[in-house]
Amino acid sequence: MVANIFNTFANCFKVPELKSRILFTLMLLAVCRLIAIIPVPGIDGAALTAFLQQVSKSSGSSALGMYSLFTGGALERCAVGSLGIMPYISATIIIQLLTAVVPLLSKLAREEGGRVKLIQYGRYLTVLLCLGQGFVMSLVWENPERVFSGFHGKLVLYDNLWWYRIQTTIILTTGTLLLMWLGEQITERGIGNGVSLVITIGILARLPAAFQGLHDMFFPAAGESQASFLNAIGMLFLLVAVVAGVIAVTQAQRKIPVQYAQRTVGRRSYAGGSSFMPLRVNYSGVMPIIFAQAILMFPQKAFYYLGKLFNLKFLGEIARMLNEGEFMYLFIYGLLILFFSYFWVATQFNEIQIADDLKKYGGYIPGVRPGQATSDFLHKAMSRITLGGAVFLTAIAVVPYILNHWMKVPYAVASFFGGTSLLITVGVLLDTMRQVETHLMMRHYDGFLSKGRLHGRF
Repeated sequence: MVANIFNTFANCFKVPELKSRILFTLMLLAVCRLIAIIPVPGIDGAALTAFLQQVSKSSGSSALGMYSLFTGGALERCAVGSLGIMPYISATIIIQLLTAVVPLLSKLAREEGGRVKLIQYGRYLTVLLCLGQGFVMSLVWENPERVFSGFHGKLVLYDNLWWYRIQTTIILTTGTLLLMWLGEQITERGIGNGVSLVITIGILARLPAAFQGLHDMFFPAAGESQASFLNAIGMLFLLVAVVAGVIAVTQAQRKIPVQYAQRTVGRRSYAGGSSFMPLRVNYSGVMPIIFAQAILMFPQKAFYYLGKLFNLKFLGEIARMLNEGEFMYLFIYGLLILFFSYFWVATQFNEIQIADDLKKYGGYIPGVRPGQATSDFLHKAMSRITLGGAVFLTAIAVVPYILNHWMKVPYAVASFFGGTSLLITVGVLLDTMRQVETHLMMRHYDGFLSKGRLHGRF
């Protein structure tokens, strides 16, 4: 099996077009990593990096852990790419949600060339979000003790603060726009989805820290407790089970059979046939986890500061219960993931339009009448499989918190056992493998999945 994998990698470089696409992608991803390393002028990024590394060893994750995950560590270094690609993703999500509720945008999405306009609107919105977030980030670095509890020192080296704020805002905005452009170039001229690969390479850049944390667990410094051999075996089996589960659910789909009747358009006659409509079990992907984490950041801080302001102990107790890893936090976290899984499907899966399109092109689901009956059938089927995907997402999302807070596994290690890191990485790598597989099969080479059960789906 290992020999087959190496042969497949060798075959990738035997196809000239595929070879050039792979090298182009690797080159641009290297540029993305440079953007996450080069510090913003006038800021002492090394001081913040040293402080955050010390905090992560002692207390695990922080409220900025998710955002830092998407920036690939640029936030800790006060780098040019500290905003990461998240403003572009946020703008794209906002446009998608508005398309579902604003009739003008919904009409534009169905018109020829309308998608190009929506992408353009997303870019304009990205610039606005970057300017706002960049200015806020400059204020955070100007007063780091207000956000990074326990930090003592000065990050900004400029005396003229307004010049520093304007310069930092422009630099951070430029860094995000450059990452957005590089992602689009990878999608067009490279291999895989560019924006997703930019996020994934940032996640994988944290692997050395994860390996170091794993090494410290089993080979600790003098005076620290050492994990047992049984714990190592248990973690290995858990990792294999979680990765296998993520791959299975990411690939899982329900195939709805569709039959097309023979029809005549003008002087041309189109023969009927049979096909299927794939309904993905995990239709919403990683979005419910991101939404749930983003929402839960605010209540804990609000209750904490209100409790201190009005000297109300019960508000402080609520804030403590909403700390990451606490039972109440995980319970609300799971409920929010379930809710947003259905919310995303409700806004993005339009069963009425699908039923109308099937009727328009002479298609129907065997045993189901066209029109409203087909729409009701698709709605019921999607609701059932979404429940399974949502429960799986909830289980995967809480695994890192259980390992970190209850089993005292370092956060850098626990974050790779589930949550957004694993879901994004597995999903993006599978999508990239599909594209590589397509190029290889066109040249009659065996692909990565040629010996597995997944062969023939792509």
